[in-house]
Amino acid sequence: MDQTEREAFIIQKYKQEEELMILLFAQWCINHDLEPEGIYQKAFPSQSKNAQLTHAVEQTIPKSEADEIPLVSLLEVLSWFEQDELAFIVSEEASRLDKS
Repeated sequence: MDQTEREAFIIQKYKQEEELMILLFAQWCINHDLEPEGIYQKAFPSQSKNAQLTHAVEQTIPKSEADEIPLVSLLEVLSWFEQDELAFIVSEEASRLDKS
């Protein structure tokens, strides 16, 4: 594998993992009766609609069929992708859910 192929492989792997992170976030929201796009908009109010998130939401499964996604796992994955703003909003929402 030459340098160009290696770089292409790394980029492709990162994109796949990023897609998984977005799907994990979307499914966590669905599992907690939250609107993924709304949570995302709170974290990034100046950004337009996120096509990757829209695609991920389409891939989620109903809450009744989904496995639980631990909050700590989601926050860790968001941290890996430096999604600190989103992790902060997710933490706030989780805290709000715990109080209700």
